[in-house]
Amino acid sequence: MGNDEHWVGTWATTPAPSVAGVGFDNHTIRMMPRVSIGGDTVRVRISNACGEGNLEVGEASVGIRDDGPAIVAGSARRLTFGGASSVTVVAGALVISDPVKLEVEPLADLAVTVYLPGTIPPEFQITGRYARQTNYISPPGNFTEHENMPVGKITDEWFFVSGIDVWTSGETGGIVALGDLLTDANISTHDTFSRWPDQLARRLNQRDGERSMGVMNQGLGGNRILHDLRGDSGLRRFDRDVLAQPGVTHAVVMLGTNDLRNRIAKPEQEATAEKMIAGMRQMALRARGRGIKFIAATLTPFGNETFLPGAWNPVRENHRVAFNDWIRESDEVDGVVDFDLALRDPDISTQMLPIYDCGDGLHPSDLGYCEMGNAIDLALFD
Repeated sequence: MGNDEHWVGTWATTPAPSVAGVGFDNHTIRMMPRVSIGGDTVRVRISNACGEGNLEVGEASVGIRDDGPAIVAGSARRLTFGGASSVTVVAGALVISDPVKLEVEPLADLAVTVYLPGTIPPEFQITGRYARQTNYISPPGNFTEHENMPVGKITDEWFFVSGIDVWTSGETGGIVALGDLLTDANISTHDTFSRWPDQLARRLNQRDGERSMGVMNQGLGGNRILHDLRGDSGLRRFDRDVLAQPGVTHAVVMLGTNDLRNRIAKPEQEATAEKMIAGMRQMALRARGRGIKFIAATLTPFGNETFLPGAWNPVRENHRVAFNDWIRESDEVDGVVDFDLALRDPDISTQMLPIYDCGDGLHPSDLGYCEMGNAIDLALFD
């Protein structure tokens, strides 16, 4: 490996407590991530961040996805961890596999297979997250080496697999998208890769002769700047989910909608623009301290939300407007992405254009999510 090369995350997901209610008992899981940038050497990260006990990994592999749960013949590479084929991931930790040679094209679909030999009940606090795509759980047994793994269940969550990195040129950068349900692309259509970070990755790969950039999606439904909800708050998870990501050079942060909506209705957690701005300032300082460009995104309107009736009111709208105004005008951030301007109805500024609204007034449609990806000025990453 050359001295002018380094590891960059080509795919990531946020470790959080699974809500699927799924347990494992001598099962094999096959997760199907789509990478952003390619390379010829990869490694995989497996997280037990939320576990209340040790996670036993009996065997693992990575390969190129074919159709359904199948892997392209001959592409599977056995993963080792410090030279061993099995590993124990202690509660709250993660492990990184040894590098393997695998030709991966940009925007390729991979298959990461992990055999879990032990019993892992749902109350173990399994590390997972909504995937918005189809992944696979085997019948009991170790099917790591099966090119066409038998399927016992399908799932739309990521389990344990939290990142894939490629060994690439020193010029290659990494973008972390830190956000909530709108970055996680809640309500988007399964298996369409409609998330705005997916669209950003597609656009970056279409550029000729420009800097290559990995995209790592750290969106987490329900996430807030200031307070925990599902998983840690943005301020609490910033070091793990942004600063610790391999090769990160830029962070695009869209957080604050759930602070305003206060969906658990705790008066002491009622957010103001001032409190949210203070939180964003802290994240910007921490990013800049590590040489990472901090790009802030405005919050899209939700004035006609039906997903959680009563979440919007005029006071909260005033705080959203003030927060967005600060982002647009501040010299404390290194760039701005104006998602509000991209999606809002020019005649009703408190609502999204219907074409970009999935129908609940809060979540964008597939087209809306892709329009968010289109709204990002790629020159921010030059």
